Amino acid sequence: MSSVISVNSLTKQFGNARAVSNLSFEVVPGVVTGFLGPNGSGKSTTMRMIMGLDTPTSGTALVNGKPYTELNWPLREVGALLDAKAFHPARTAYSHLRCLAYTNDVPLARVEQVLGIVGLTEVGTKRAGKFSLGMGQRLGIAGALLGDPGVLLFDEPVNGLDPEGIRWVRNLLRSLAAEGRSVFVSSHLISEMALTADRLVVIGRGALIADTTVRDFTALNGGDAVRVVTPDVESFVAAVRRAGGEVDLVPDDSVAVRGMTSAAVGELIARERLIVHELTPMRASLEDAFMELTRDAVEYRSGGSTGAALVGSGGEGEL
Repeated sequence: MSSVISVNSLTKQFGNARAVSNLSFEVVPGVVTGFLGPNGSGKSTTMRMIMGLDTPTSGTALVNGKPYTELNWPLREVGALLDAKAFHPARTAYSHLRCLAYTNDVPLARVEQVLGIVGLTEVGTKRAGKFSLGMGQRLGIAGALLGDPGVLLFDEPVNGLDPEGIRWVRNLLRSLAAEGRSVFVSSHLISEMALTADRLVVIGRGALIADTTVRDFTALNGGDAVRVVTPDVESFVAAVRRAGGEVDLVPDDSVAVRGMTSAAVGELIARERLIVHELTPMRASLEDAFMELTRDAVEYRSGGSTGAALVGSGGEGEL
């Protein structure tokens, strides 16, 4: 059987509050699957149920066809980083990993290997309680890799890391997936997920919103547009609306046209004999698509106007 995570009709109730609601999806080998959702959407609770730390109210969360608690050698089948501080602060990095290895019959030579992979060899004999958040993240990743598992879960793995560390995690996750592993990673850094993930599972208020590729998610929900700079905004807007397009006024005094291709906008300009200084195709970022699709699922919303979020066609937006 391929190494997969299978979530089926998963529901978790805490008293009167439903954290996860009838959630179903699969995490398959060979790709990085990003797990996105606003704060309070149920991401961490879902991961905890996959790892057997929370019991579902109904439904199932299976790893390789079994609940985590029924795996014979769990660390050798699924590795997880759910809490960067999940170690005894008085133990060294080496002794922490050695204890994990003993409990799952993992050769001790693997401890040195994973310390090298995560860049902690030189501090392996230091107490983990003295580690920074970023070093704690690296130790947690080492623990997840210790059993050489086919399934990996990471909850916010780049917290506390500097830019070099973030890039290292990104490359590590993609290389693990390229080896045929199932890699499931949550993050609130949407722009980072755009560079790391191949597929997305997006939830809001505990329910599934989308399960698709990054490219399709952005194309379907981001609302690509055409940016136009014109000295006669009023006439241009009226012409676009007559042609069936939609317009947004952008803070830089340009106009974003939706529902029309750049070619159609250009033909409209020529037909209406309008003066235009600039016409630029605009591609929505993953962040734009995420914000658009989850705007009704945000638990806490800040006040004020967010403004337009489209960026030029050259790249992804940033947080």
